[in-house]
Amino acid sequence: MFILHLTYVKPLSEIDRLIPPHVEYLEKHYAAGTFLFSGRREPRTGGVIIARAGSRAEVEEIIQEDPFLIEGVAEYEIVEFVPTKTAPDLGGYKES
Repeated sequence: MFILHLTYVKPLSEIDRLIPPHVEYLEKHYAAGTFLFSGRREPRTGGVIIARAGSRAEVEEIIQEDPFLIEGVAEYEIVEFVPTKTAPDLGGYKES
């Protein structure tokens, strides 16, 4: 699993302009089963996506499609982790 930590590097006016295509990007990867959770940070300085992918390389390819990254308004930090313990309702996401 991966935590994708976005940090805005441009004014919110530029972020807001790209929200519709960014939402399309998110929806595509939710439909593919790659993205599990996402949302903006508070205060509004970026966002977080929890993703499930086969490799870091796959995640790196996926984020290249994000309009925020394409337009240079946000930067990504990728954190890989192995979920060895979960809440009971999330047991299907546990890895060994």
